[in-house]
Amino acid sequence: MAKLSPLMAAPPVIFAGLAALFFFGMQRDNPDDLPSTFIGRSAPSVPEADLPGRAGFDDATLRSEEVTVVNFWASWCPPCRAEHPTLHRLAEEGVRLYGINFKDTADQANAYLDDEGNPFAGIAFDPPGRTAIDWGVTAPPETFIIDGDGTVLYKFIGPLVGSDYEQRFRPELDKALGRGG
Repeated sequence: MAKLSPLMAAPPVIFAGLAALFFFGMQRDNPDDLPSTFIGRSAPSVPEADLPGRAGFDDATLRSEEVTVVNFWASWCPPCRAEHPTLHRLAEEGVRLYGINFKDTADQANAYLDDEGNPFAGIAFDPPGRTAIDWGVTAPPETFIIDGDGTVLYKFIGPLVGSDYEQRFRPELDKALGRGG
């Protein structure tokens, strides 16, 4: 009888391990969610600079005893443009909405807001994108729901549009605002 090498068992063992990993990964409540390490923690700092010519905001704004929504956006970002009407609707509803413009120029950001309207109560300005890194933002737009004490309650990756907005973001916002959901 020929002696079998232990290396012959490696491929089936690796395959079984990967299959188990995939199986258990698919059993999560929402396999599309990317959990944020910031959920339940204090929100990182916001840039000290404001978008020139616009009202700004600071860290104290996120700790003012009211739920706040912080949206990372850029004028060059097509998904940011797609969600802009939703941001206007949120502002019209009275949602405290603040923006952080990043990896952009002040001229382009201001021109965009002049053309499309400004839904933000204040805008911080982060041209190099360092604050976005501190917040764990990978690509705009990304939106955070912040509790009145500055705790990050929820992170939404992507544009606030369509069924993704209605089924994922809106219920979290309504829950944070005490509107059920």
